[in-house]
This record gives sequence, structure tokens and C-alpha cells, in this order.
Amino acid sequence: MTTTVGWLRRQLPGVLAVVLVVAAFTVARLPTSSAAELDRLASGYRFVPMSVAIPSGFPQQEIRKVNQEYKNIDAWISSVGAAIALNDLDGDGLPNDLCLTDPRIDKVVVTPAPGANTGRYTEFVLDPTPLPMNPHIAPMGCLPGDFNEDGRIDLMVYYWGRTPILFLTRADATGLAADTFVPTELVPGGLPGTAYRGPQWNTNAVAYADFDGDGHDDILITNYFPHSPVLNDKLDGGVEMNRSMSAATNGGEDYFFLCEGATSGSAPTAKFRMVEDALPVEVSRGWELSAAANDLDGDGLPELYLGNDFGPDRMLYNQSSPGRLRFSLIEDSRSPVVPKSKQVGLDSFKGMGVDFGDLNGDGMYDMFVSNITTSWGIEESNFHYLSAAADRADLRNRFAEGRAPFDERSGELGTAWSGWGWDVKIADFNNSGELAIAQANGFVKGEVNRWPQLQELATANDTLLDSPYWWPNVTKGDDLAGNQRLHLFAKTATGRYADIAGKLGLDVPVPTRGIATGDVDGDGKLDLAVARQWDQPVFYCNMTEDPGAFLGLVLTHDTAADTGAFPAPGSPVIGAQVTVTTPDGRSHLGRVDGGGGHSGKRSQEVHIGLGKDVSGPLQVHLQWRDRSGELREQDLRLEPGRHELRLGAQAKEK
Repeated sequence: MTTTVGWLRRQLPGVLAVVLVVAAFTVARLPTSSAAELDRLASGYRFVPMSVAIPSGFPQQEIRKVNQEYKNIDAWISSVGAAIALNDLDGDGLPNDLCLTDPRIDKVVVTPAPGANTGRYTEFVLDPTPLPMNPHIAPMGCLPGDFNEDGRIDLMVYYWGRTPILFLTRADATGLAADTFVPTELVPGGLPGTAYRGPQWNTNAVAYADFDGDGHDDILITNYFPHSPVLNDKLDGGVEMNRSMSAATNGGEDYFFLCEGATSGSAPTAKFRMVEDALPVEVSRGWELSAAANDLDGDGLPELYLGNDFGPDRMLYNQSSPGRLRFSLIEDSRSPVVPKSKQVGLDSFKGMGVDFGDLNGDGMYDMFVSNITTSWGIEESNFHYLSAAADRADLRNRFAEGRAPFDERSGELGTAWSGWGWDVKIADFNNSGELAIAQANGFVKGEVNRWPQLQELATANDTLLDSPYWWPNVTKGDDLAGNQRLHLFAKTATGRYADIAGKLGLDVPVPTRGIATGDVDGDGKLDLAVARQWDQPVFYCNMTEDPGAFLGLVLTHDTAADTGAFPAPGSPVIGAQVTVTTPDGRSHLGRVDGGGGHSGKRSQEVHIGLGKDVSGPLQVHLQWRDRSGELREQDLRLEPGRHELRLGAQAKEK
């Protein structure tokens, strides 16, 4: 008995420690939604999966050929490239055309969105001929936009291994097909018909907006790897990895392209001036996987958020003027109570995707950023940044001082952890008036768990990281987050969010990359298209029953219609801002998004859910830049539903 008592006394400190840990966990553990709450949330949504038509007859691959120095991590190098975009390419008035990059065939495919009169044309592959190419080039994404300002939507494809290509729509085309587009170099150079020997850019993220405020849209190209032969399997060397897990600045340079002129017709052209020094070197050479532009402070110039894989994300305040780009860094001030990696511009997490939206209904834009958030793997957190500014004027003043007035709230709001996050889109899929958050997840699918080796790498000395020799094997058959699933965070009655993807059948265990949204069939509900890495893309048709009211706006420039056989419905007013006030006093924000995030591009229309029992007329405030660069504002009274407006000196219903 004495021996037992003595043993218990000796173990008492350990027992008390365990009790304290359990008690602390119980108290600190964040609440979770009940099954009944998840069922209630999910009952307000319904999506039906549909197959996306892909052209047949192309050789299939399961992994890319890479530089021999990358051979032991070829699955890692092959982990990106699935991308998807929704837009109106054939001019029928609906964003029912998909442009996607499929790594299985390393082609760029244009195809009708399922369920939206798919007989309009047959799916096809974009052909860059006669521009120079070589076997060591792979497409990474597709950006729709009216790059020559003729009122027709063109496409820009960006690559690993070369500079981007603009595919400009011919005015005399008689239908949507491969020969509808004229391939045009964004960066002039090279001889048509020869092997490509130009700059070896490795682009993963782009943004499209009027950055200098001259009334014409510009392009930002961000590069991931340093300019190098990443996909050339004939070479052994000339490549490198990041020089740090948290502060790497040896990635590829970023470049702006300012619009300088264009022509239409059967041989359309577009000219852009490359600006190489608009960003500080340490910003320009980050390892960007995401980029997004939006006017946050209401001055008509879009701010810029760059999501970096191996260093702090960068937020940039836009102070540009026509023809002259000027950005300044926005960063949080260090705080003794807020972790460094929860602060804008100071984090060391892996920024993989970003989007903007008014998540708390205060009339100010918030931000959601995807990171790597895998339990027992690399458990960072997503960023759920809520604006802490009193109004746009206060925000502008803080930006001018270089301060970032955002509070990171992902932990308490239930959005901190999801997996190996990628693209993210904030949208109202059931017109409830509350925004949901759709997020792609997953990395490399295989059978051999490589998390232990990755954890070792994450704690390795930075001096070893830039050499692929020191990286753990991640090749065919290896698995890192391969079974992670798409998430759809919806807001509960308490204000927290819950993932309802499983209840809706969206949580397929396949790595996803890009997310595109758009009202494909014009029924007033946003549909969802998802690019999957090394798997078939999927289209989710929104069949939600009894949704709320909505306001859908097609906003185009009021310029003379271009003549030609191919429809020219109008050039989207990229960056136009919309504020809707419902009769009950609630405010809703929307914008014409030029295309940001990781590898998904939403349609260039404005869709705002209003909630049920909302009737018009609605108070609608518009702000936009016309083609002269003049900043315009106008108040309108509009009924709920879909409207087409032409924006010039004034807004006019089409």
C-alpha cells in the first residue's frame, strides 16, 4: 500500500499536467456545427455535377517531363497547371463558355459549359501556330478579356517555358472555332514557325485591371520559378528552388503591361508596353501562386494582393497615374498579441489563392487567402481578413501611411483549416444575401505518404533549400494531401462558417486547383466550374430551389459597336464597382472582376444576392472609369433581376 501511494505521489505532477492540458483544450476548443445545423445550411443549396467535353485524340500523360535536376521531385513540379475560366466567348449574351488548361494533354481547350445549349459549337483546342513553340512549354492558365477593345472577348494563355500569347478574336469569324482566334505575342520577338528561344518565363498567376487609371485595361504577369528551363528534360541544371521557406526572393520577376493601342478586323492586333520596375525587387521576385486586384479604398485605382508560396504575401497600395505606375507596400505593425503570420505583409504562410468580398456586410471589402492548413502535416491557417477601417476615407488614409487595417479572424469564424488550399472564390450561390467561400484543396495524389519528409524539409536550414538535391523525393506514386477535397464554407446563424461541401456531394477526394463562377444559363443562380489536377474538370450546375432575389449586371463600355460577322456584345468595364442598398437598409458590394486568384477566373459580370422577400426598386450606386480615364459615379433605381448597362459619361440601359 505504501509503495502504491508513493508511486501515485511521484506521478501526480504528470497526471495534473495531463488534466490541465485536457481542460485547456476543452475550454479553448472552437465550437463545431451540429449535423442538424449542417443539414439546415445545405438544404439551401443544390448542385448537379456535369461532365465537361474535352477533345479526344491527344496523347495522355500522368506527370510532366522536367529538367533532370528536378527528376526526384517531378510530381511536385507537376502539381500545377489545371485552370478554368468562364466567360461569353461566342457573344450570345451569357457566360456559358469554358476556357481550361488540362495537364493530362497540356492543351488549352475551349468548350461549351454543360447544360447551356452545348450544340452551339464543338469543343476545340487553341492553336498557337504560327508562333514559335517547343516541346518544353506547358500552359498554366487562361485569362479572358477584351485585349483589343473591339467588344469581343479574347483569351490570353500563360505558360511555363515562354511568354504569354494573346488569342485575339477575328471580327470576320463566322462561329467559335480554333480559327476564330489570331495568336499574337504579348512580348514581341521570335520568328514565326521556328522553335521558341525567347525568355523562359514560368507564370502561375496574372491580374487584369486598369492599373494606371487611363481608361484602358492592363495586365500583370507574375512568375513563380526564376526564368529557367523547368520543363526541359534534355538538360540537367540551370534551375533552382526557393532559397528560404519563409523569405525567398529568388523567384521569377513580375511585369506589368500597359495598353498602348489595338486594331480589330480579320487581323486584329494589341500592343502593350512592358514595365519591369514598377515593384521593388524583393516584391517582384517573390514566388507568386496568386494575384488579385480590386479598388479597396474607392479612389478608382485597384490595389494589388500577391500571394507568395515561400515568403510574406504582399499588399500594394495603388498611387498610379496614366502611363506611370506607382505602388507602395502596405503592412501591419508588429503586435505583442497577434502572431506575425496573422498580419498582412508579415506572414510566412504559403499564399495559394486570394479573393475579395464583403464578408461581414459592413460595406467594406474583406479578403480570404488560402494557405497550407493540413493537420499532422503543415498546419498553418487560411487568412480571413476583415476590414477594420471606419470607412473608405479612413482606409485610404491608412493605406497612404503604409498601414493595413485588417483583422485576421479565421480561427473564431471556422475557416482557418481546410487542407492544402488553392484557388478561392467568394460568392452568393443561393442569393441569400450572405457570401459563401468556395476553396480548392489537395496537392499530389498517390499511395506513399510523404508528409514526414516534407515536415523535415520545412525545418531544414535555408542554405540547403535552393538545390533540388536536398529535397525529399516526390515523384509518381507519392502522396501529399492527395485525398483532400473541395470546400464550401457557408455562414451559420451564429456568424461562424461551416463546410457543407460533403452534404452537397462536392467533396470528391481529388486535388482541385481553379474555381470559376458565372450564371451560365441566365437563371439568376451562380454556377461553379472546377479544374482538377491530373483529373477531369467538373461543372456544377446550380439547381438551388427557392433562392433569394438577385441583381445581375452586365456592364460594358459605351463605345461604338465594332462591325463584323462575329458578335461584339461590348467590352466589360473591368473594375467597375457596384453598391446595392435594399429597402431594409442592407448594403451589398459587387465588382467587375478582371480575373484574379490562382487559376480560376470568374465571369466578368456582377452578381449580387439580395435575400428573400426583397423587391424593388433597389438603390444602386455605380462607380467606373470611362475610356477617357474619367472617374464616373451614378445612382440608379433598378428592379431585381438581370440588366445590361452601357457605361460612358453616364450609365444607360441597353
